[in-house]
Amino acid sequence: MCDTRAFGWHERQSVDQVDRLYAVRRRRRVLVPVALALGLALTVAWAVQMGSVDIPPGTVLRISLHRLWPGIPPTWPPSHEAIILDVRWPRILLEMLVGAALATSGCTMQGLFRNPMASPYTLGIASGAAFGAALAIVLGLPFYALPAMAFLLALATVFVVYRIAGARGGTAMETLLLAGLAVGSFFSALVSFMLYIAGEKLAGIVFWLMGGFWASDWDKVAIALPLIALATGGILLFSRDLDLLLLGDEQAQSLGVDTERVKKIVLALSSLTTAAAVCVTGVIGFVGIIVPHLMRILVGPGHRLLLPTSCLVGAILLICTDTLARAVIQPTEIPVGIITALLGVPFFVYLLRRRKQILEW
Repeated sequence: MCDTRAFGWHERQSVDQVDRLYAVRRRRRVLVPVALALGLALTVAWAVQMGSVDIPPGTVLRISLHRLWPGIPPTWPPSHEAIILDVRWPRILLEMLVGAALATSGCTMQGLFRNPMASPYTLGIASGAAFGAALAIVLGLPFYALPAMAFLLALATVFVVYRIAGARGGTAMETLLLAGLAVGSFFSALVSFMLYIAGEKLAGIVFWLMGGFWASDWDKVAIALPLIALATGGILLFSRDLDLLLLGDEQAQSLGVDTERVKKIVLALSSLTTAAAVCVTGVIGFVGIIVPHLMRILVGPGHRLLLPTSCLVGAILLICTDTLARAVIQPTEIPVGIITALLGVPFFVYLLRRRKQILEW
């Protein structure tokens, strides 16, 4: 005869275990973003002090607050104020924006394509932007035309890819991926042609392709901030839909998701985010691949937590790598795209080797 008391005890134990599990998940949803936000603040405070000119932390703080509260007496040299306000702060803000944009876009692309190898540049956006920038340099257009050309060509690339892959019954992600590879290869060939005919302007194209923040200023922050903030915020609104799309199109439709509409909107927002990042800094690789992988290990596959944490970690990572790029061979600097590749490749190989044990797709 079944012992109902034993059955009731085991049932209560199972319920308690489930409650503890949900309590841990609820704490993680709060603690992880708060800890990462605090880490980002500390990273920014550290990075703004780093540079070839040694400025005390107290002076950095007073200079930073002087614009908000002019009542603070200026007891520092004018050169220090120019370094902090016109060089370091716009650079750090641009690093935050680009890191957050690439990590968010990479996370979104991996969710849409259900492919851990997807990146912000999957649809050929980097190649299109590179061609736009190279064309602007070769034609000798004004400096403000370079980010505009890179941005327009990046968006045009996505439009062409989607038109090639589009079909009446919907757009298959596999077809979209192949179309992105084809169009990206086409624009890569055009970039090679630009390099061939560039002549004395070759160095400008090469430096842009390496990716870096040496030309950061408040104008670029003003260009990138509204575009990245708008597109990233829009992607966050589709977190639940991205979770359901991981189950497959048919299952997502049965749960009430208009899959074609969601794909179009999220692809457009992700492409806008990537284009805004690339047009102001050049091509910076691996951030959009590594960060989503790392955060998926730490917080799980749910996009409601995965997207904002990836955004924060992407900002932290790019601030740290660019600060390292500035510190290695002062007073010159290494393009940050080289640093992210050097650090990213070994880490990515490690993740691939550990994937069967710690990563579920």
